[in-house]
Amino acid sequence: MQITTKAIVLSSIKYSEADLIVKCYTQSSGLKSYLLKNILKSKKGKLRTSLFQPLTLLELNANHKDKGTLEFIQEAKVYYAFQSLHTQILKTSIVLFLSEILKSVIQEEEKNNALFSFLENSFIWLDSNDAIANFHLLFLLKLSDHLGFSPDLNSSNLPIFNLVDGVFQKESTNIYCINIFENTGIKLFFGIKFDELNLIKLSKKERIESLEILLLYYELHMQGFKKPKSLDVLNQLFN
Repeated sequence: MQITTKAIVLSSIKYSEADLIVKCYTQSSGLKSYLLKNILKSKKGKLRTSLFQPLTLLELNANHKDKGTLEFIQEAKVYYAFQSLHTQILKTSIVLFLSEILKSVIQEEEKNNALFSFLENSFIWLDSNDAIANFHLLFLLKLSDHLGFSPDLNSSNLPIFNLVDGVFQKESTNIYCINIFENTGIKLFFGIKFDELNLIKLSKKERIESLEILLLYYELHMQGFKKPKSLDVLNQLFN
């Protein structure tokens, strides 16, 4: 079936001598993998490798067989041209980190307009703003809501955050309970918007600790989740 859809590039890997396999999160059909034949050698084709950088926002004309196999793209064009996301080293490090996260947690081949809109708007915000040192922390919290395991903030005045159950309580009941009043970083992100990130000031230690907690939270709630390989680079750049 011929489909025209918006899509967000999650990853691309070389396949054989001249081909790429590209994973995209599409607005019409969720996660899709595409085989781009001869794209690494062809100079006259409609598709260019530069279109498939991580998190690029594309409009695709594709053939979807929907049989769990590799699909094919006939045409692709950028529908929102990022100005800084792929050129500024700090933003590029965030892009690589988040693309690894999304590749790990998004597995469904089904339409989810709310998730697509969240991702699209988040990356446009990241491209357009400079107060980005804590963007990935708030992004992970907001993403957890779309994935179905966001923390229950109804009792967030209580000191202990139970990572297993995603709730706040008076006392620790397992090894995955943390005191959010002692960890002064993560509690600042509950219930805020991206436009409020410039109000949050974290030390290197607080930022790393907050990220470690969020990644552990993902490990506990997403089967097969692994820490991104780009984590160390991200932490070093935001020292």
